[in-house]
Amino acid sequence: MAEISKITLPSGTTYDIKDTTARQMASGVIHLVPGVNTTPLADGDTTNPITVDGESYTAVSGDAVFYQSKEYVYDGEIWHEFGDLTGLKALAYKDTASTTYTPQGAISTPVLTGTQATIEVKATPTGDVSQPTFTGDSLTSTGVFTPVGSVSTPTISVKTAGATTTVNSITDVGTLPSLTTTVVNENLTISFSQGTLPVKGSDTTVKTGDAEYESTQPTFTGTEGNLSVSGTPEGIVSKPVFTGDELTSTGDYTPEGEISTPIFSGTQATITVS
Repeated sequence: MAEISKITLPSGTTYDIKDTTARQMASGVIHLVPGVNTTPLADGDTTNPITVDGESYTAVSGDAVFYQSKEYVYDGEIWHEFGDLTGLKALAYKDTASTTYTPQGAISTPVLTGTQATIEVKATPTGDVSQPTFTGDSLTSTGVFTPVGSVSTPTISVKTAGATTTVNSITDVGTLPSLTTTVVNENLTISFSQGTLPVKGSDTTVKTGDAEYESTQPTFTGTEGNLSVSGTPEGIVSKPVFTGDELTSTGDYTPEGEISTPIFSGTQATITVS
């Protein structure tokens, strides 16, 4: 598998990949400078020399120092932030920790204590419903209608022509951009070609809107006839009557009382964290 530690952009500029610092540490070339550094440092600083135990110290590639809660390593040009102790609590500096809890046990079942009562329900669950009857007056209606005939054919004509616009053809579609990458000695080089644009052809007129149309008013021609209808359009429907046998139902229940408080019983144990 190829590996990269640098990248070269189309502009020609080459950049180091920050993982190089981690590789140096893994290879054992990073060593901690003894003493207390008092020179303020931040990721990317080029400060050199620094002050260690009150004396000037010129850092070399692979040197590592602390400033406040952070660790920095020098690559020969800049300092890289490598670690941060911010946020560590007291437990981070202990070898063991313990606490107590109740890991298992049982909860007693609640008990309801109340007074028994009797419920009585009366209903008529079965029976017959009488059939309703309709009483009304007969009505005869007569009128004139035209049941058959013909409708004249309307004449359709253009009222307003639709809108048009001009579009262009393409005589050459051009070429797409291209990106080429190569890796030599862990250096990733990126090359880019922007391609060519399409070539415009001749103009073509196309329609962009519908025309507006109008038509003459059609007419209906038919033969008149007579219509006679007889029926009972209105009246009174009798109210249905339900006839059944009454039923009485009784039962026992406990409508009120008290529920005992559940009790948890368990065995105490100790958790040890190390």
